[in-house]
Amino acid sequence: MAIRKSNKLSQKAVIKQIMKRCSSLAKKQGYGNEEGLPLDVPKGHFVVYVGENRSRYIVPIAYLSRPEFQNLLQQAEEEFGFDHDMGLTVPCDEEVFQSLLLNFR
Repeated sequence: MAIRKSNKLSQKAVIKQIMKRCSSLAKKQGYGNEEGLPLDVPKGHFVVYVGENRSRYIVPIAYLSRPEFQNLLQQAEEEFGFDHDMGLTVPCDEEVFQSLLLNFR
């Protein structure tokens, strides 16, 4: 009988990988602050790109723990992977993403 890791551990690992990837992308792009983030991204937030036009959203890191957001991240990993230079892109209609953000507040 195989022992499976809990979903919670794999979700934490995915979130850690995403944050590391976002940080390394920012450093590659030469952003000026010590955290390696764009100057318009406040501490405790990160950038995602949504929809066909890749609209840019700045969202709190706390949203990463929400099951709805974790589902989006899993879809993003399946569709795009995390090893690319396009930033964190989620495969979601922009209107759906906006309504999801409103529900988080």
